[in-house]
Amino acid sequence: MSSVSTFNRSWSKVILETLVRYGVQHFCIAPGSRSTPLTLEAVRLQDNRRAVCHTHFDERGLGFFALGLAKSSKKPVAIIVTSGTAAANLYPAIVEARQSAVNLIVLTADRPDELLECGANQAILQQNMFAAYPIASVNLPRPNQDYPVKWLVSTLDQACHQQHEQAGVVHINVPFAEPLYDANINEIDSHPWLVPIQRWLTQQRPWTIHQTEQQEVLMHEHWDDWRTKRGVVVVGQLPQEQAMGVKLWADSMGWVLLTDIQSNVEPSLPYADIWLANKTVREKLLQADILVQLGSRFVSKRINQFLERYRGEFWVVEESEKRVDPAHHHQTRFHSKVHHWLRAHPPLRQKPWLLEPLALSNFCASFIEQQVGGGLNEASLAHHIERILPKNCALFLGNSLFVRLVDALTKLSDSYPVYTNRGASGIDGLLATAAGVGIGGNQPVALVLGDISVLHDINSLALFKKVTQPTVIFVVNNNGGAIFDMLPVENDVKNAFYRLPHQAEFAQAAAMFDLKYARPYTWADLNSVLKQAYSRKEATIIEIKVSPSDGSNIYKRLIEQISYAVIGA
Repeated sequence: MSSVSTFNRSWSKVILETLVRYGVQHFCIAPGSRSTPLTLEAVRLQDNRRAVCHTHFDERGLGFFALGLAKSSKKPVAIIVTSGTAAANLYPAIVEARQSAVNLIVLTADRPDELLECGANQAILQQNMFAAYPIASVNLPRPNQDYPVKWLVSTLDQACHQQHEQAGVVHINVPFAEPLYDANINEIDSHPWLVPIQRWLTQQRPWTIHQTEQQEVLMHEHWDDWRTKRGVVVVGQLPQEQAMGVKLWADSMGWVLLTDIQSNVEPSLPYADIWLANKTVREKLLQADILVQLGSRFVSKRINQFLERYRGEFWVVEESEKRVDPAHHHQTRFHSKVHHWLRAHPPLRQKPWLLEPLALSNFCASFIEQQVGGGLNEASLAHHIERILPKNCALFLGNSLFVRLVDALTKLSDSYPVYTNRGASGIDGLLATAAGVGIGGNQPVALVLGDISVLHDINSLALFKKVTQPTVIFVVNNNGGAIFDMLPVENDVKNAFYRLPHQAEFAQAAAMFDLKYARPYTWADLNSVLKQAYSRKEATIIEIKVSPSDGSNIYKRLIEQISYAVIGA
C-alpha cells in the first residue's frame, strides 16, 4: 500500500515543481488530510529553501492572505486546501483575484471519482466549481502511472503560461486515492515514472520556453494634433511602477489631472470627488476635446459620473485585454503599460487650458480643513491620513465609507504604495489581505478598516502574529455600516437592515489574538500611541471610536456646499 502513497507524493512533486518554475515562492496551506501529498511536498520545498509555507485555520482568510502576498510580491502564490467546503471557502478570494487580475494558483485536493455522489464523507463536486472565474481550470485524474509524466508537466505548464499571458486564477483539482501517508521517502524522487523528466528536474526553467514577440508601443498617428487640444487625464488604479511620470506629463501638457487614491499618483488637483460636485466647473470640464483614461476602477462617484457624461474623444490606456469603461464609450484602446504609453506620446509644454479646477481645489483644501475640525474623527483621519504613516509604509484601505473619505479628502504623496480590494469591493478578507501585503512585501503596513469589515474577518487577526514589520490596524468604529447613511432609506429601516449597530469594541479581540491595543481619544493621544506602535516589529490594533453618522454627514455637507460655491478663476 505504501507504493500508492509514494506515487501520490511523486505526482505532487511534479505539480509543485512546475509551479515553482513559474515564480511561485509562497505556498499557503490549510490543514486537511486529503491534501497531505501536496502539503508534505510543499514542506520539502521549504526545507530545501526553495519556497516558504504559510498556514491559517480558516480557508476564506487563507485565500485572501494569499491574495495580499501576490499583490505585494508581484508573483503568483499557490494555495493548498483539502476537499469539501474547504475548497468552497476560497471562492470570495478567487472572485477578487479575477476582478483585480492577481495571480493565484489554487490546488484543491479531492476524492477520486468512485467516492463522489455516493454518500462518502467530505466529497463534493469540485471539478470546475469556480465556474468562469479562473482563466484556466485543470481537472486532473487520480495519480496513475499510465499517464506519462511529460503529459502532467505540459498540462500544468500550459495553464501557468495562460496565467503569465493574462493575470488571474488557475484552479488545479487534484484527486488522491488512499493511502495518503507512509510514503517511502527514498523512492519519491527516484520513482521510475520520473525518469523522462530527470534532466528538467535539475533545471530551473519552465517546461516550454515561449519566444514571444515584444510589441513596441507606437505613437498614435494623430498625436501631434491631439496634444495641442484641451485635454483631461483621469487616472484610476495603477501599480506603483506604472504611475511614475504621470503627474509631470499631465502638468506639462496643461491638461486637467484627476487622480484616484489607488493611482499611486500624487494629485495636482486634489479633492476632485468634492469639487467635481460643482456644476459650473463640471460643465466647463466636459468641454474638453480629449479625455485619456489611465487604469480603471474609480472610487469617486463624481469622477464616475463625469466619465459617463463625457462625449468627446475618449482614449483608454490599460495593460489588460479587459473592458474597463462601464459607460461603453466609442474609444481608442491602447493595450500597454502606462509608463510605456507615456514614452511613446511625448507631451507638448503648454499653459493650463482651464483654471477653475485649480482655484476650486485650492479652496477645498482650507474648506475641508475647516469642516473636519481639529478633533480625532473619521473625516479628519481621512483628511490627515499622511500624518499617521511612517516612511516606507504601505497603506491598505478597506471598502465602504472610509476609502471614499480618503479618496475625497486627502492629498497623499506618491511615496506610499496604496493597496485595496476594489475588484469586487467586498468587505470580506480585508484583514487577511493586508497581512499578506505586509509579509509579501516585507514592509511596514498601516491598514484602515471599518468596524463591520473587521468583525467580518476577525479570524484573520491570527495572521498578524506572523508579521515581522511594524503593522498598525486602525479600526474606525462608528457602530455599524455608516456607508448606508448615504442611502435614501427611512432611519428605522436603515438601522435594522443596513447599518446593523453592534455596540462592540475591539479590546477583547486584541487580547484574544495577543495583539497590542490602544484607543486614543485625541490627535495628541494618537501621535503618542503611533510612536510606540511603529517602534515595534509586530501588530497593534488602534481603535478610533467615532459617532455613527459624523463621517457621512461631513461628507454629504461638503458635497452639497461645494456644488453651489462660486469660485473665481
